[in-house]
Amino acid sequence: MQIVGFMDHEAESVLEVVAAVLKLGNIEFKPESRVNGLDESKIKDKNELKEICELTGIDQSVLERAFSFRTVEAKQEKVSTTLNVAQAYYARDALAKNLYSRLFSWLVNRINESIKAQTKVRKKVMGVLDIYGFEIFENADNSFEQFIINYCNEKLQQIFIELTLKEEQEEYIREDIEWTHIDYFNNAIICDLIENNTNGILAMLDEECLRPGTVTDETFLEKLNQVCATHQHFESRMSKCSRFLNDTSLPHSCFRIQHYAGKVLYQVEGFVDKNNDLLYRDLSQAMWKASHVLIKSLFPEGNPAKINLKRPPTAGSQFKASVATLMKNLQTKNPNYIRCIKPNDKKAAHIFNEALVCHQIRYLGLLENVRVRRAGYAFRQAYEPCLERYKMLCKQTWPHWKGPARSGVEVLFNELEIPVEEYSFGRSKIFIRNPRTLFKLEDLRKQRLEDLATLIQKIYRGWKCRTHFLLMKKSQVVIAAWYRRYAQQKRYQQIKSSALVIQSYIRGWKARKILRELKHQKRCQEAVTTIAAYWHGTQARRELKRLKEEARRKHAVAVIWAYWLGLKVRREYRKFFRANAGKKIYEFTLQRIVQKYLLEMKSKMPSLSPIDKNWPSRPYLFLDSTHKELKRIFHLWRCKKYRDQFTDQRKLIYEEKLEASELFKDKKALYPSSVGQPFQGAYLEINKNPKYKKLKDAIEEKIIIAEAVNKINRANGKSTSRIFLLTNNNLLLADQKSGQIKSEVPLVDVTKVSMSSQNDGFFAVHLKEGSEAASKGDFLFSSDHLIEMATKLYRTTLSQTKQKLNIEISDEFLVQFRQDKVCVKFIQGNQKNGSVPTCKRKNNRLLEVAVP
Repeated sequence: MQIVGFMDHEAESVLEVVAAVLKLGNIEFKPESRVNGLDESKIKDKNELKEICELTGIDQSVLERAFSFRTVEAKQEKVSTTLNVAQAYYARDALAKNLYSRLFSWLVNRINESIKAQTKVRKKVMGVLDIYGFEIFENADNSFEQFIINYCNEKLQQIFIELTLKEEQEEYIREDIEWTHIDYFNNAIICDLIENNTNGILAMLDEECLRPGTVTDETFLEKLNQVCATHQHFESRMSKCSRFLNDTSLPHSCFRIQHYAGKVLYQVEGFVDKNNDLLYRDLSQAMWKASHVLIKSLFPEGNPAKINLKRPPTAGSQFKASVATLMKNLQTKNPNYIRCIKPNDKKAAHIFNEALVCHQIRYLGLLENVRVRRAGYAFRQAYEPCLERYKMLCKQTWPHWKGPARSGVEVLFNELEIPVEEYSFGRSKIFIRNPRTLFKLEDLRKQRLEDLATLIQKIYRGWKCRTHFLLMKKSQVVIAAWYRRYAQQKRYQQIKSSALVIQSYIRGWKARKILRELKHQKRCQEAVTTIAAYWHGTQARRELKRLKEEARRKHAVAVIWAYWLGLKVRREYRKFFRANAGKKIYEFTLQRIVQKYLLEMKSKMPSLSPIDKNWPSRPYLFLDSTHKELKRIFHLWRCKKYRDQFTDQRKLIYEEKLEASELFKDKKALYPSSVGQPFQGAYLEINKNPKYKKLKDAIEEKIIIAEAVNKINRANGKSTSRIFLLTNNNLLLADQKSGQIKSEVPLVDVTKVSMSSQNDGFFAVHLKEGSEAASKGDFLFSSDHLIEMATKLYRTTLSQTKQKLNIEISDEFLVQFRQDKVCVKFIQGNQKNGSVPTCKRKNNRLLEVAVP
């Protein structure tokens, strides 16, 4: 189904509907009596009904009531009646038939939609209609099914007659071609017997089905005997004009129709019931209430807003309308027929029944068709396309003919000397009798096309050679001009270079002469400057020597005065030295020790890494508190320096890591392995991958996380690959292959996330009861990045709803699957596939996850 374009959910829906049809056959009813004495029916085993309701998404009480009661509406009144066991079985079978029939029609339309051409350009289409033929069973086993099949074959034989025998002979007459009419059997009278709107068999069958009162197959046969008694192709035991009134081999409950293929005896039993095949309105409304999307679309008449009190069309009316549509479609096409002859009735090889073959040839009308073909013309064509195709065979019509097309064709055929008896001229077409004449025209046309192709090649080659010669001549002129220019340029460059050499030599001689004069002038100026410099230097050294001597004397006076003042101070200080010396020495020693301690700490400082716990030992006991305070201050300082290096994005990552630590540390066994893994979020790179362009265009919000997860099937515990997308406001699930969005859940509808305490990646997302997203129940996923996904979902929900998301960590928790609550239990077990956890649905209430 995937090859013809079915999506996964569509294939699953089709299989669920087929399973429901099969399950319907298991439903049985038992009779019960009510207080008022009326009989009603009850379902024996409601477990079968429960399984059907789980497959279709229908409320069990609604479907059970639809099988037990029938509501009849007339204008503004409603009457509810009970169904007995026979009526309940009829309703069950009608529902199964309608489900299967409508599913088949949906499959055909879906496949046609999938394989239809996408181009808007109209193209020719070839279709094949394969018809089995008449169905004639022995011993009067032909029933309503064989009747409508043979009716379809009668209509196809009628259109064959109109398009081959009747239309071809009418065309000869219309074109004024001499023609002798060939008689043939026209089966329009048989088709009228069956499909006439007033006296046809199908019309009377519908009238019997719609008539109030007791309606049986016998009353239908009696009506046929009254209305069709005089028809020459209808026979029954009670018909007045039957040629078999005394033929006891014709049963009372049968009638015979003389089809174009022979006489067929039909058993009237079951005609009324098979033509009715009604589906009660209660069942249609119950199907429309299903949560199953496909089943709801198959029963649009069940919508209370579009209720229709009209009786649905019968099976015969539907088949008649379908045949009319087929006939209308065939009449707009150009059909070709392939007749298959059955050599024997034994379906064996190398056996030829001459009588059977002759019978088929006669009733198929092949003899009349052969006579028409032999007496007629094998090929016909309008004058304009005929002249357009063969005009190159005559010089007078090639390349253009200015007169009427018929005159051009006459000139063409006279020029080719085709015998007159081989063709005829009609009003708008030419008719060719023998195919050999047409083959001759085609051979002449083919030879002429080859001659014209040779002529075109000759003209083209001459043009190509002339063009090449002119191009070569033009190229020679261009090359000569370029060469002459190159020679002149080269000669000019030589003269120019010689002139430059001469100019350079003359300019060099002049420059050297000027340089010699400038050097003489410079030497004279430098001599005067040197003599002046030496004189100024002598004067400066003399002054410097005088200033130094004067400064030395002043410094000696200052030193002597300082020594004298120091002596006076020391004499005065000796009196107080002994009393204050100890305190001063202690303070000085303590200051030197602290200074030495701080200098040593500067050289022994540990690295700036916040996780480095090394710290130099204290040298003195009295510095213990100072040593600890310095260690604390240094640690806070290097932590601040480390934090200042962070970007906003990295700060967000560490905040998420801190949040994950608070949520899962010492609670989830999977948490330690996730600490060293950075939170990336966009693992699928949807913005860069062209495969998900459609998915990217469908999402307008910023994507916080995009990860491939395994969604656990609610029915059997198997996993399906899905894309898990988290945005600012929604949680989305998409198909990993096509990128189509499967589910969209607003964050306000997410109430809780549950997971086990073991080393696995399973987690459940609980949804708010009554919300639109919770129609199918909660979600159960398996992911390789569980810690990151749960943390981001927690933070995003807190940011948008201002409420903390409940994170439940337990080895047993409940999830809501549709209408049932299922317990998810995590157990330890040996895995066949290594260390991958497995999930298995034990029953309707338990889902086990085996963790290694």
